[in-house]
Amino acid sequence: MTQVSQSQLITAKSGSNLAAAFFLLPKTRRRGMVALYAFCREVDDVADDDAVPLAKRAEKLQRWRDDIRRACEWGKPQFEVCRELRPFIREYSLPFSLFDELLIGMESDLKKTRYRDFDELKLYCHRAASVVGLLSIRIFGCDGETAQRYAENLGQALQLTNILRDVAEDAARGRIYLPQSMLEKHSVDESDILEGRFTAGYENAAQEIAERAWAHYRLARESFPFGQKHQLVASEAMGAIYWRLLMKLRVVRYNAFQSNRRRLKTGRLVKLAIGLKTWLWLRRKTYRPVYG
Repeated sequence: MTQVSQSQLITAKSGSNLAAAFFLLPKTRRRGMVALYAFCREVDDVADDDAVPLAKRAEKLQRWRDDIRRACEWGKPQFEVCRELRPFIREYSLPFSLFDELLIGMESDLKKTRYRDFDELKLYCHRAASVVGLLSIRIFGCDGETAQRYAENLGQALQLTNILRDVAEDAARGRIYLPQSMLEKHSVDESDILEGRFTAGYENAAQEIAERAWAHYRLARESFPFGQKHQLVASEAMGAIYWRLLMKLRVVRYNAFQSNRRRLKTGRLVKLAIGLKTWLWLRRKTYRPVYG
């Protein structure tokens, strides 16, 4: 019987949109992405564990940083997930600098609960999502500036979509990712978001976030590296799943507060269907991303 790794257990338990696309990858690259996802899940869970004091969470994230550094320098990591990730770090040349950027993003969630403007939010989205894309394309076997622009913009688009979907969940933790400058522009009081009140001002603010997400989807589409398209089946499936989510948000006027949460979820079978459809479409010479 084949032993199931800790990374596989973490990934299977997550139900993530990203993890749902891994079955489309060749076996070795799939194992690499499972290990990378498990690392991302673990550090994200550390940052989000409200039962643990902030100082303890910061210490834990530093331990993860030290451990992934050991993995990148071909040392002996202490955490099992880092040990499982280590061979893929070497095989696909995954740099510590990107893992460090990701951890900086996780650490910012411990101390930063508001974002002044879109410049601050864009940096957060880079660290929280685009960095994962830049690591992923290496595992997929892609390289070059075009692939990097694609990963950066798709990461921005996915994270902005996440922010619109998870506004109520984030508010429950005291976090508001919508920039303060934009909330002021649309006369949205923080209490409206923290208490789950859907207002015309909030709808206008969310629409502005959605337009920025659309812009990044479009830039990802324009920079899609067609010469490497077959390697990008997992990320293209992700793009299609999140684009569908953004369209569902649009239908409910971006009201992602409690009454609409269930309507915004995408079932596992739907995700699998989107993945298979993406795999088939990528075999066409006329393939174009469905988003943007």
